[in-house]
Amino acid sequence: MLLLQAVCFFCFVFTASAQTAVSLSDRIDQHIFSYHEIYCLEDTAGRYDISKVASNEVAAQFKPSKTNTPVAKNTNSYYWYRITVQNNPRTKNNWLLEFFDQTIDDITFYTPNKNGTYTVTYMGANRPFGQRLFQHKNFSVNILNNQAKESTYYIRIKSHQPANVIVVLRSVSWFIHYALDEYFFFGIFYGMIIVFSLYNLVMFFAMRQIQYLYYIMYNLSIGLYEMCTDGIAYQYIWPNASGWNHYAYGIALYSSSIFALLFTQNLLYVKNKASRLNKVIWAVIILRSVFFLACLLINKNWFTFKIVELVPLSLAFITGCRILYNGYRPARYFVIGYSFLMIGFLIKVLIALNVTWLPFGPVTHYSLSVCFIMEMSFISFAIGDKVRLLKKKKEKAQRNTIKQLRQNEELKDSLNRTLEQQVTERTREVMEQSAVIKQQYEELKEANTLLQQQAEEISRMNVLLEKDNISLQTSIEKVTHDRVMSAEVDYEEFSKIYPDREACFKFLADLKWEHGYACRKCNHTQYNTGHLPFSRRCSKCGYDESAIAYTVLQNTRIPINKAFYMIFLLYSTKGKISSHKLSEQLSIRQSTCWTYSTRIKKVMEQKKKELRNAGKMGWSKLLIDYSDNAIKVE
Repeated sequence: MLLLQAVCFFCFVFTASAQTAVSLSDRIDQHIFSYHEIYCLEDTAGRYDISKVASNEVAAQFKPSKTNTPVAKNTNSYYWYRITVQNNPRTKNNWLLEFFDQTIDDITFYTPNKNGTYTVTYMGANRPFGQRLFQHKNFSVNILNNQAKESTYYIRIKSHQPANVIVVLRSVSWFIHYALDEYFFFGIFYGMIIVFSLYNLVMFFAMRQIQYLYYIMYNLSIGLYEMCTDGIAYQYIWPNASGWNHYAYGIALYSSSIFALLFTQNLLYVKNKASRLNKVIWAVIILRSVFFLACLLINKNWFTFKIVELVPLSLAFITGCRILYNGYRPARYFVIGYSFLMIGFLIKVLIALNVTWLPFGPVTHYSLSVCFIMEMSFISFAIGDKVRLLKKKKEKAQRNTIKQLRQNEELKDSLNRTLEQQVTERTREVMEQSAVIKQQYEELKEANTLLQQQAEEISRMNVLLEKDNISLQTSIEKVTHDRVMSAEVDYEEFSKIYPDREACFKFLADLKWEHGYACRKCNHTQYNTGHLPFSRRCSKCGYDESAIAYTVLQNTRIPINKAFYMIFLLYSTKGKISSHKLSEQLSIRQSTCWTYSTRIKKVMEQKKKELRNAGKMGWSKLLIDYSDNAIKVE
C-alpha cells in the first residue's frame, strides 16, 4: 500500500512538473492557455469534487490539451481543467482570467488559498447577467498574485452544447483597454447594420420592391445572431432570460437563412432566369423550416448543428454564380459578397474543428463579423447596380418613347399636309357642286311644299278614319260581349273574351281588389308585385296573396278559362244545365263537372238575393267567395 501511494505521488509530481506554468509579467498584456499549459480531465459520471480532483490519485489522470484550445464535446460529462500560474508579486498590474465562449452553462472556478483550501466562484450562461463580477460579455474572474510561488487553478465546466474552453490571462488594464475598443467596434458594426437597414427601408418606400424588406430582415437577423454569439444580447436585451439565451441564436440563424434565400430570389430574378434553382430554393426553405420547428418543439439542443446553414448559404452562392453565368451583371457583386461570407463561415468551421495551423486571435474570432460587413457592402452594390440597370432600361425606354413620339409627330405633320391638300381639292369640288346643289335645293323646296300640303290633307283624312275605326271596333266588341253574355254561346266564342290564363287572372285581380288592397294579415294597404301573375305582396309583412286566393277557383286543377265558362253556363241557365252537358262542352270528366256544379249551385243559392238583379255580369259575383266553397277538383 505504501508502495502504491509512493508511485501515485511520483506520477503526480512528474505530471505537475510537466505542466507548463504561465508567468505573470508586465511585459505581456495577455496570454491564451493552450496545449501543455492547460490540462484536461473528463468526469463522465460527475462524481468528482475539488478535494478529489486535487488529490494525488486523480491528479495523474489529467492530460494536456491535444489541440490549440480544448473542447468540451460530451454534453453529458463534467470537464475539469487545470492551469498553473507563476506568481510575480513585483508586477504592477492586477490580473484576471477570461473565458471567451459565452455559451458555457456552468463554470465553477477554484482559486487556491494559502491554507490549502479553495475559494469558489460560480459563473456561466445559466446565471443572470447581473451576478457577474465584471459586467462584461465574457466570463471573468480575478486571480491572486500575493504568493511567491506557482498557483494551480481548477475549472469545472458543464454545458448543454459543445464548448470551446478558451482561457485567457489578461492584465486588468489591458482588459479595460481591450473591452472599450471591442465595444467601440461593436457599436460600429451594429450601427452599420442599422444604417444599411434604414437605407434599404427608404429604398423600399421609394421603389416599392419587396426585396428591400427581405434584405432588411436578413440584416436584422444577422445582427441579432452576432449579438447572441458575442453576448451583447444577453448583456443588454435579455439579461435575466438565461433559458431563452441558450437558443435565441438558432432563431436568428433560421430567420437569416430564410430571408437570405427570399432576397436572392427577388434580387436575381431567379424564377425567370433559373426556374429549376427557384424550385430548389423553395424546397430548401421548406426543409429548413421543418428542421427549425423540430428544434423548437422537440429538442432545442439541435440548434447547435449550425453546419446546416452551409446548405442555404451554398445554395445562395451557387444561385448567384449561375445567374452571373447567364449574363445578369448585378449578380457579380452578389457573388463577391457571398464569397466573403463563405470565407468567414469556413473560418468559423475550422475554429470549431480546432485546426492547429489556424492561429486563434481577434482576427479569426471576429472574421465572420468582418465578412458580414463586406457581404453587406457588396450586396448594397448589387442592389445599386440593379437599380442602375433598371434606371438605364427606363431611360432607354424613355428615349425610345421620345423617338417614337417624334416619328409620330413627323407622320402626323405629313398626314396633315396631305389632308390639307386633299381638303383644298375637295373644297374646290364642293364649291363647284354647290351651285348645282343650290338649284336642286330650290326645286326640292318647291316639291316639299307641295308634299307638305298633301301630307296635311292625308293626315286630316287619317284622323277621321281613325275615329271611325275606333267607333266601329267599340261597337263590334260591345255587340260581341253582349251576345256572349246574353245568349248561349259555345266555348270558342267565350274564349275570345277570356282567351288564356293571364286574362282570367287579370280579371280576377281587378274584380278582387276593385275597392282597394288590404293585407289579410296586417291590414296594410301598400303592396308590391308578387311572385305569381297579378299577385300582390304586402310591403310591410311580406305576405304574398295570389289573384286566385280566397275565390271560388282557389286550388282548382282544371284550366281556369274552362272554369270561367262553366260558371257562366251555370249562371246563364240558372243552374239547370246538367253535369253531362258540361262534360260534353268542356271535355272534362262528368264527375269533376258534377262536383264543381254542385258547389257553384251552393254559392248561387247563398247569393240568390245578390244575383237577382245582377244582370249580364252577375256570373262574376260567383267568383269571389270568402266561405269554405273554394273548389278543389281532383
